[in-house]
Amino acid sequence: MEDTIVAISTSLGVGAISIIRLSGKDAIKIADSVFSGDLKDKESHTIHYGYIKNKDEVIDEVLVSILKAPKTYTTEDTVEINCHGGISTTNKVLELLINKGVRLAEAGEFTKRAFLNGRIDLTESEAVMDLIESKSETSRKMAISALQGNTSKMIEKFRDDIKDLISKVEVNIDYPEYYDIEVMTIESIKDKVLELKNNLKEIIKESKNTKILKNGINTLIIGRPNVGKSSILNRFLDEEKAIVTDIAGTTRDIVEGEVLLNNIPLNIIDTAGIRNTTDIVEKKGVEKSLSLIEAADLVIVVLDSSNKLTKEDKEILEKSKNKTTIVVLNKNDLENKIEEKELKDYVVVSTNTNSNEGIKDLKNKIIELFNLEKIETKDYKYLTNIRQITKAEEAYRKLVEVEKGIKNNLPIDMVEIDLRDCFDILGEIIGKTYSDEIIDHLFENFCVGK
Repeated sequence: MEDTIVAISTSLGVGAISIIRLSGKDAIKIADSVFSGDLKDKESHTIHYGYIKNKDEVIDEVLVSILKAPKTYTTEDTVEINCHGGISTTNKVLELLINKGVRLAEAGEFTKRAFLNGRIDLTESEAVMDLIESKSETSRKMAISALQGNTSKMIEKFRDDIKDLISKVEVNIDYPEYYDIEVMTIESIKDKVLELKNNLKEIIKESKNTKILKNGINTLIIGRPNVGKSSILNRFLDEEKAIVTDIAGTTRDIVEGEVLLNNIPLNIIDTAGIRNTTDIVEKKGVEKSLSLIEAADLVIVVLDSSNKLTKEDKEILEKSKNKTTIVVLNKNDLENKIEEKELKDYVVVSTNTNSNEGIKDLKNKIIELFNLEKIETKDYKYLTNIRQITKAEEAYRKLVEVEKGIKNNLPIDMVEIDLRDCFDILGEIIGKTYSDEIIDHLFENFCVGK
């Protein structure tokens, strides 16, 4: 992080303004070398009018903001050049700065530097991108809450409580000759471990709810050709999004749409019909459809109720059995040839897309399965993504092990190992402990200028 980086921080295209950001020890010096005025001795957090020039050639009329360390986003010297919006002008200024010795920033590198320099922690870093990508008022409020450090404070409180337990255990380890200290230690931490475990379980539960509020429900519609998948998608969206014909294999790739159900987004994917085919394009579509099951929050398996279950139907049902699944028996205006016992392990809804019959029942079943009528939050400090929730679940399992160890009268130093593991795992959520590989992977999904 000794070099100076640069990136375009606004969307590249036609607009009133585009912003080019520099950060690093030479940011002000390099910006000064292409600016018509003098920037070196200007006060921090000031804006200066002038021109960006390449020798005698004027490139653009600009406003330049000077932000001196450490009170900046990255805690480094930072310069923001406000250019006229436009692809050619913005790229010309960027090219000029790179030729002066700055390096083009990697994805998310400004926020990565803010994290590594200690200005923000990992949950706050993730909140930056969440705020940029927020599509609803709820997701915006959640991102702002995390950016203000509310999620971090919650995790830090947990870590403080566990640190207190560890200190009690260490008293016993330091004075092993006193048996009564061990007994006292076990009794003093037993109730607190139970309390922490229950609290963390509740946070995980609420966090999964807020994840739905933030990201919606990834919904996969899957089935054989001509069972009514595309018609169901169109009924949900109330538009002819997917082409519907009587020709098998019409849908060869995924078709996507989004609809609000009780103000929660359903991110719906209609897939290629599952069947054996020699058509190479359709075959690729079938393979892609089956691979999407694992990532779905909800799988809607559509069956033609006028036909008996086929080999393909059974394969789809088998692949979906461990997911939240609704089986739709479509074409209920025809004689039903699927036996009830064949679907006894599944939630079943009967529909007829020709008349819209059963679509309301299908929507109500989704609301029921995901408890959408009751999901709401006035507290936005919960964990907001899979990484954070997964780490919290790991920490929860460590507390379960601590509780088991106490019940099984394990030596107190063995109990301490699980407590320390729990403490470290919670630290990974906020970035107190981390690996370079994880940090690199996290920030590579950011936009370049942030």
